[in-house]
Amino acid sequence: MKIGQVAKDAGVTVDTVRYYERRGVLPAPPREPSGYRHYEPDAADRIRLTKSLQALGFTLDEVVDAFRDLDEGDATCASQRWRLEQVLHRIDTQLAHLQQVRDSAMTVLESSHTGQCTHCANQPINTHP
Repeated sequence: MKIGQVAKDAGVTVDTVRYYERRGVLPAPPREPSGYRHYEPDAADRIRLTKSLQALGFTLDEVVDAFRDLDEGDATCASQRWRLEQVLHRIDTQLAHLQQVRDSAMTVLESSHTGQCTHCANQPINTHP
């Protein structure tokens, strides 16, 4: 399968296919005598899976590492569970930070209703554009 077909099947650009190849998502494909890359039929599936994992919160490095384990035959659901646990921990940390930011914004908003905007105490607020 040529690179253009892989890109089309995966719903990405040719540049994305090349990038994923450089990063290790796809194994380096053999080249035809003409110089064209010849990808295996599962290349598009691998790209779609990569995109799905990234949408869940995996970094590209984490995806590449997981594929490396898979390619070496060392991957099982149980042996890879820690990867998803790590992603969930990262998401929980981000959510906690966002909750703190929201709480701070709510405090400023509430104080602005009373005219006591403590966040801006040393800076006059221009209410006229």
